Amino acid sequence: MVHKESETIEFKKSTAELKEAVISVVAMLNKHGQGEVYSGINDRDGKVLGMTIGRMTIKEVTQAVVDNTGPKVYPKVEARKIEGKDCVVVEAKGNKGPYFAYGRAYLRVGESNKVMSPQEIEERILEKRKFIWDKEVSEKTLADVNEEAVREFMRKAKTAKRVDFEFVNVKTTLHKLHLLEGNHLLRAAEVLFCDDNSVEVQAAIFAGTDKLTFLDIKSFKGNLFSLRQQVEVYVNGNIK
Repeated sequence: MVHKESETIEFKKSTAELKEAVISVVAMLNKHGQGEVYSGINDRDGKVLGMTIGRMTIKEVTQAVVDNTGPKVYPKVEARKIEGKDCVVVEAKGNKGPYFAYGRAYLRVGESNKVMSPQEIEERILEKRKFIWDKEVSEKTLADVNEEAVREFMRKAKTAKRVDFEFVNVKTTLHKLHLLEGNHLLRAAEVLFCDDNSVEVQAAIFAGTDKLTFLDIKSFKGNLFSLRQQVEVYVNGNIK
C-alpha cells in the first residue's frame, strides 16, 4: 500500500526528525486546525520503514511538541503498527492559533511548511479576534443584566417569530440564547443587555464639512438597544 502526504498528513523516517515534525504539527494546525505526523514512513515514496520505539520515545515526542509550541499544543502520541511495522503517530487539534514552533509561525502549503510573514500573522490575529470577541467570557455577572431589556428583546423576537420559547428568567433565557458559559455572561450578552459595558457611542454636530469644528458633542453609554434609541433621539433632534 502506498501512503501519501497531504495538507493534514506528514511523514518522517524516524523521530530523529523531531524538530521538523513539530514544525509540521504547527503548520497544519494553522491551516486546518488538525494534523497528523507519522514517524517511520518515508516522506519521498510513502513506504513504511518502521522504527525502534524505546521506553521513553513517546514521552520524548510528546514533550518536544509541548515544550516548543506556543500556544501550547497537547498532542495525542502513540505507537502504532502500520503494515506490521512500528511507527509513532502524533495527532493534534487546535483553534487557538496562530501557533508557533521554535519561535516562528508556519503554514501548511500542499506538502510543505511555509514560514508566515509578520503581516500574515497580524491578519490571522485580527481575523480571529473579530470572530471570537463576542464569545469570550465577560467580567459582568447576571446581576448586571437589565432584565427589562431582555424581556423587551424576547417580546420583539417572539413577535417576529425568531424564537420559539418564552421569557422565564434572565439566566434561563440567556442560556437558551447561547449567551452564557456556565453561569458566566459572554461579551455578547454584556453588550446586548448590560447598561454598564465596554461600548460607547459618540455623536457630534459639526460647524462645516471639514469636521474640525463642532457645535455639540455627546457621548452615550448603555446596552445596545438603549444606545440605538439614544442616538436616534439625538439625530432626530438635530436634523435641520
